[in-house]
Amino acid sequence: MLLEWERIRSYWHRHQLRWTGREYWEEGSEFLAFGDAVGRIEVEKISGVLIEDQNIEIVERKGLGHPDFMIDSIMEEFSLALCREYLKKFGRILHHNVDKGDVVGGKTEPKFGGGKVIIPILIFFSGRAVEEAEGKNIPIKEIALRSTKDWIRENLRFLDPEEEIRYQVETKGGSGNLSDIFEREGRMPEANDTSLGMAYAPLSSTEKMVYETERYINSEDFKRRFPVSGEDVKVMACRIKDNVNVTIANSFVDRFVAGEKDYFRQKEEILEDIQSQIDGMNEREVKISLNALDRENRGENGVYLTVTGTSAEMGDDGQVGRGNRTNGIVPYNRPVSLEAPAGKNPVSHVGKIYNLLSNHLAEEIWEVSGAQEVYVSMLSQIGRPLNDPLLVRIALASDGRIDETQIKDITEEELEGVMEFMKRYVESGKSAII
Repeated sequence: MLLEWERIRSYWHRHQLRWTGREYWEEGSEFLAFGDAVGRIEVEKISGVLIEDQNIEIVERKGLGHPDFMIDSIMEEFSLALCREYLKKFGRILHHNVDKGDVVGGKTEPKFGGGKVIIPILIFFSGRAVEEAEGKNIPIKEIALRSTKDWIRENLRFLDPEEEIRYQVETKGGSGNLSDIFEREGRMPEANDTSLGMAYAPLSSTEKMVYETERYINSEDFKRRFPVSGEDVKVMACRIKDNVNVTIANSFVDRFVAGEKDYFRQKEEILEDIQSQIDGMNEREVKISLNALDRENRGENGVYLTVTGTSAEMGDDGQVGRGNRTNGIVPYNRPVSLEAPAGKNPVSHVGKIYNLLSNHLAEEIWEVSGAQEVYVSMLSQIGRPLNDPLLVRIALASDGRIDETQIKDITEEELEGVMEFMKRYVESGKSAII
């Protein structure tokens, strides 16, 4: 009987018809949905100038120690820690959205040979999370602090999470109707918002270069060879036809710099190393500028010097959603969603789920379709089951024939497995902030 229902449902899915009425139940860890179909899947072939052939392309990446990357990562780690706590105590993930937070810069005095922190950085947590259920309390503040300090210790070598950071946790319980989504047992979870997830594949050569350059600078090997290089790295590339200008900002850690001459000597060594690395990953002509605001003969005020390796210590603040998109870059030539996945719950918040799923789906379709470029847009409607978005648009740039049936089948299969997809993400413990 089950196989017959699945066969009939698959037929109606492919022909873009909707059934009325929904019955959902959970069998083991699998969500089964009878009497339901994907809202609408539109597959279209698009024309235009491919990204590699466009005259101008601009790409940015904010790296590990950038304040925007920091707060995105911190709030996502907070969410994952909440998921683990909820699963441990209740066997399921409860309502939370800790997708609002700030890194508020402190004050330091960088000095050649080593400066000091005067006013610590402030990390501010807001958002919502269930604090009590079934007579059990969830230590929200403790979870926020523990997950944040663990992330800082693991990623920022010279920032002390105990002495050089202050914390203000204002996360409180959530609204009744959004929390109730999590109590509707036996049903496919419903979207908690009307939102748009977007992604594309593949990355262009310039996009890959920007992403990989930051990852290279923040690699263990690079830090071993150049300990003066802090974790705060920002890479911006501007390609005009076949000429690429790359501007890199990389904080230098003052304890490793003896003086101004030593700063510029080490800067030149780092620049040569990065240039060699980039030349090996790009066929175009690439010109690199490193710490372009530096000026000689101005002492500590004329160079990019930090005590802790991040500009959050004094020069900059960070806010959730201002960092990279789900593919790890900010691609100014591409359509992307403005939703911030960081800190959103992985059960019902389409701002996270549909962006991650769109990214996965774009890559999968690109691999099998033979298209040069694939763009996925996934529109939710609040209250609709997660496997039933209002609209999925698959746009392909291709010289050949597009197998629309194959693409729709892949899309439907991924949507039916959306909860398993997010379950794997939570169980991996690996942050989506890359």
